[in-house]
Amino acid sequence: MVELRAGELICRIEPRLGGCVTQLVLGGEPVLRPAPVPLETARQSGSYPLVPFSNRIGGATLQWQGTLHPLVRNNGTEPHAIHGIGWQRAWQVLDSEPSYALLSFEHAADASWPFAFDASQTIRVTPKAAEFTLALTNQSGRDAPAGLGWHPFFVKRPGAQLAVKTAGRWEMGDDKLPTRRVANGGIAGDIAALDVDHCFDGWDGVAHLRDALFDIRVRSNLTRIVVFTTPARDHIAIEPVSHVNNALALAQGGDPAALGLVTLGPGETLSAQMTIEVERRA
Repeated sequence: MVELRAGELICRIEPRLGGCVTQLVLGGEPVLRPAPVPLETARQSGSYPLVPFSNRIGGATLQWQGTLHPLVRNNGTEPHAIHGIGWQRAWQVLDSEPSYALLSFEHAADASWPFAFDASQTIRVTPKAAEFTLALTNQSGRDAPAGLGWHPFFVKRPGAQLAVKTAGRWEMGDDKLPTRRVANGGIAGDIAALDVDHCFDGWDGVAHLRDALFDIRVRSNLTRIVVFTTPARDHIAIEPVSHVNNALALAQGGDPAALGLVTLGPGETLSAQMTIEVERRA
């Protein structure tokens, strides 16, 4: 466990479980969903990195440059591969200071992902923010698809309001895969009754979550965002991501770049940033 601290902001990280954040608290109050003790998987944590892809690859089958690659179904009985592989692997701490940590993860090609890569994640805290960077470098000898993102779960308090400005939303079928894109301006208003599990594109890079206790802004250089919550849940996922859900399959019949799908040549790197700004409300 690594603990970072700046003023009243504390961030705790568990490198061995996907480099996940187990706690982000300001003045003792949780900003992200607190992880259970003991923590068994990063999926129970407050936030975890998404690498080398986000959300789902339909049927856990990757079609890439004319070749089909069966992938591991990595989430119980779900028929898809989900959220990459970084959340299920141990990360190494390369550097750690009171308010900063650098983690790394090296992947050799296997059944879960057929392309070798290395990834790095930095986390830095200030008195009012947690700053994250994520980078992936293709270490295979051929072109490889790549995607990045984060999966933070925020505490959903009574009266919480969310504002997210977007251009489109991907509708989702019963199989949890996107079916079509529709024009959509985003989300604005109370989230108590919100029932959503969708990827939005054309995001302006800022999501504002406000309740009686905190003003929280999620900022990123990524232009897509997944929002996931239901009325029964006491948390809301606000996930900056680099590509549309199931982009690797959708790209077979569309424009890969429009879906956010990136191709990395050998030695090339993709990087992303996310900042969680938090202030107590007066």
